[in-house]
Amino acid sequence: MLKDLKLGKLEFGSAGEFLLELKKKFSGGGNKLVKVAELQKIEQGGRTMEEFIQEFRRVARGSEYKERALVKKFKKEMNGVIRRKLIEVERPPTSIEQWYEYTTNLDRC
Repeated sequence: MLKDLKLGKLEFGSAGEFLLELKKKFSGGGNKLVKVAELQKIEQGGRTMEEFIQEFRRVARGSEYKERALVKKFKKEMNGVIRRKLIEVERPPTSIEQWYEYTTNLDRC
C-alpha cells in the first residue's frame, strides 16, 4: 500500500481514511471494529438520502449495532433539514427500515 501511495496509485482524503483502509487490508475488511469505526465517521453531507442510506446500510452491516443504536446514529448523521421535516410527521418512524423509507420520501419532496 505504501508503494502504491508513493507512486500516486492510491489517494486518500485524510490520514483517517488511509488508516481505515490499512485496517481493512489486515483484518479482512469484515472486522467488527473496522465496521464500527466506519459507522462513527459516516455522515450524509451533500448526498441524497438514498445515497446516504446505501452507504449507511453497507457500513452498518457487520457492525453489530442493534436497532436502537442504529436509529440513533442514523438520526444524528442525517442532514438537519430532513430531521426538522420529521418533526412534522404525524406518526414518526420506529424501526430503522421505517427511518430509511420516511427520510427517502422527505428528501424527494
